[in-house]
Amino acid sequence: MTIDPDSPVLDVADLRVAFGGTDVVRGVSLRISPGECVAIVGESGSGKSVTARALLGLAGSNARTSSGRLRVRGRELGSAGEREWQRVRARDVGLILQDALVSLDPLRPVGREIEDPLRLHERMPPAARRARVLELLHHVGMPDPDLAARQRSGELSGGLRQRALIAAAIALDPPLLIADEPTTALDVSVQARILALLARFTANGTGLLLISHDLAVVQELADRILVLRDGTVIEEGTAAEVLGAPRTAYTRALIAAVPSGRPRGVPLSVIDRPPGVAASVPHATAPAWPDLGNDRPLLELDHVTKAFEVAGGRFTAVDDVSLSVHRGETLGLVGESGSGKTTVARLALALTKPDSGDVVLDGIEWSRLREAERRPMRQRIGAIYQDALSSFDPRWNVGRILADAMSSVERGAPAPGVAALLEQVGLAASVANRRPLTLSGGQRQRVAIARALAASPDVLICDEPVSALDVTIQAQILDLLDELQRSRGLACLFISHDLGVVQHMADRVAVMQGGRIVETGAAEQVFGHPVHSYTAQLVADSPRLVH
Repeated sequence: MTIDPDSPVLDVADLRVAFGGTDVVRGVSLRISPGECVAIVGESGSGKSVTARALLGLAGSNARTSSGRLRVRGRELGSAGEREWQRVRARDVGLILQDALVSLDPLRPVGREIEDPLRLHERMPPAARRARVLELLHHVGMPDPDLAARQRSGELSGGLRQRALIAAAIALDPPLLIADEPTTALDVSVQARILALLARFTANGTGLLLISHDLAVVQELADRILVLRDGTVIEEGTAAEVLGAPRTAYTRALIAAVPSGRPRGVPLSVIDRPPGVAASVPHATAPAWPDLGNDRPLLELDHVTKAFEVAGGRFTAVDDVSLSVHRGETLGLVGESGSGKTTVARLALALTKPDSGDVVLDGIEWSRLREAERRPMRQRIGAIYQDALSSFDPRWNVGRILADAMSSVERGAPAPGVAALLEQVGLAASVANRRPLTLSGGQRQRVAIARALAASPDVLICDEPVSALDVTIQAQILDLLDELQRSRGLACLFISHDLGVVQHMADRVAVMQGGRIVETGAAEQVFGHPVHSYTAQLVADSPRLVH
């Protein structure tokens, strides 16, 4: 579509936002024309989301916001009050947030959520609003719009919730959409459909402001990119200029942190670490990557099946799955949401009992033991989850969290001190006195790793350990896991929807679809020459940063 640069849907000059005495957005300027996608990228804390919210008058009651110019469709809103902003939101600007489960009211049907902008801004009879809701759900690709309109958010998958949120954002056909991390934590297939949907909007003339830490997604959608650091735009240009020939060391470091296409063992992190994170991670002499030979697996799932009772019958989450992980090896497990990956993790940890088959830990029939027999052995298998914060007791400080984990070590076995554990994961000893809520996402994930390592496990189960982190913090965590595995010889089951991360981390890969393993092989073989059509589709759907 032809873009008229003289008629921007958004025109901002010298936007500034401060909280208390801290400036978090420092003079951001940008313009978006009809049909154009402008992306803002940067680390967590760089000011991306605050910028997006300030453009909707949602920076917060404790924020001080100013601008030389803030125009939406030519209308100056720099000094607008809440009532004026309410007339602008939804009608002129639609907002798509990252977490649809939190953004949608769990107590109301999805159709009512989408109907709200129509009820508040348009004089439409109920039947017409209902018809518009179904039309919107169809437009965003909802498989059964009539059913979805009657369901609540908790009854929908992550991808369907995100589509419902997009339907609400476009209900009044706003000329501008602001999408803040719209595909984070979605599996690659769902992400591909959401990106195609957003691309269709811009092709039809909608302006799009995209906030994302995923540079591959940005490259796929954006016409222009602004790189934000500490609230300041340090680089901007076309997507080809910024990602193909970056001018600043910071942008080059962001690009280098993307794991896609980076060989196993190559460090990703080159950006200075945040306060409280050591400049380097102490390590022992790194052994070579394992020669698996005929060694007995440390962890083995042997024809394991698990079904759950659901409304209308039984749902088989894991169907005759066999997997094995050797010492020093990382097995990547990939597949769509609902394919059974997390149930496999729970079976491996003996948190769920299989209906049939066996889970074997270093030759011991792990799944057949009584919990009293298993408890002394639990230190041999650790776990790292996606949401570290929710896995901690918020009343405890880090020192108590780690001390509690070390108390599970078998009596008489050596246990590292809290300071030593923090040092191993690159955290300062002073972090022991802080509560998880006061830590950054990357620091919390390091504490989660320290807790998993407290009992010196032989096997580590990583279930989406970096999916909620920005690209540079993700790089630090992946480098840390890589180094710890080398130094300790850990066997690792690495579960992720991000194929680029798995390709960088895994020696072998298993692909799950509908509870079954449809393909297994060396990472290079599975990603480079997939055999199964489902694997080929996953690879095709996964965005790749092209340098």
